[in-house]
Amino acid sequence: MSKYVILWKWTEKGIANVQQSPDRAEAFIAAAGKLGAKVEMFLWTAGPYDGLAVVEAPDHETISALSLSTSRLGNLSALTLRAYDLAEFRKVVGRVT
Repeated sequence: MSKYVILWKWTEKGIANVQQSPDRAEAFIAAAGKLGAKVEMFLWTAGPYDGLAVVEAPDHETISALSLSTSRLGNLSALTLRAYDLAEFRKVVGRVT
């Protein structure tokens, strides 16, 4: 399984219904599970992004489907990043020529 970081920002619709954000987070976690992914962490933040999720997914298609399914609800816009743990990154830099 690969790790991904999803950075998200509320849309006007999302901030207008901010009180529903915890329930939407629980729905996101459930949706991830149905797709075969696991949410390791879900956080709300102060700064240029309103929150982030750290997700383990079996492949790029799964994380893309999760991100698209969530974004199309209209409450947020998302930026998905592939993340590497220490062991994975050692393999990456081991291939640098």
